[in-house]
Amino acid sequence: MRTKRLKLTNREIQDLLGIKSFDFPKYSTQILNLANQNAQGTRPAVVGQMSELIQEFLGKSIEEWEKWYLEKNPDAIPKATVKIALMIDNFRSVMDKIDRQLIERWVRDMVIIKTFIGLRCQEAILAKVVAMLDTTYRLAEPSEESRGIDGYVGDTPISIKPESYRLKESLHETIEGKVVYYEKTKEGVTVDISGLVNDLDS
Repeated sequence: MRTKRLKLTNREIQDLLGIKSFDFPKYSTQILNLANQNAQGTRPAVVGQMSELIQEFLGKSIEEWEKWYLEKNPDAIPKATVKIALMIDNFRSVMDKIDRQLIERWVRDMVIIKTFIGLRCQEAILAKVVAMLDTTYRLAEPSEESRGIDGYVGDTPISIKPESYRLKESLHETIEGKVVYYEKTKEGVTVDISGLVNDLDS
């Protein structure tokens, strides 16, 4: 019986398309990816909207694609390279400061502090909400949690869900009370309390 699923590695795809790739030194691509994330070197503003550009391209070969792209965006690769190179310089300047003690502090922050913050994030959101609305809150009892309630703002039951939950709402259980959505960002958490505020204002 033939399998119905196939797996292709990136390297296999390149080989099947006849594309020769550079063998990067071990760990270098991970460092470059991180530098690029921080520098935003390959964002659409710098290199163009790639998903749209590849649709415009009518050629077949990698050579044709490279020629076509560079004619349309002659400065894109140099600009991205400069941004990433500057970030790599920033990495180099901080490397001497990363000793065993700093690594241990980072591990403690990740394992102890950030884990605890993640577990208590819901309470922090409730505290922030009631400070804005000048009311009180309490966390849900176990019997209330089983009904999808995370806490109360005043007398209103609240369920605190990640933003991704909103997209799958129809697949989930019926939730008593109002849903407050949050999204984690680099700086912390963004909270959408529009449903709650609209209810309290009505």
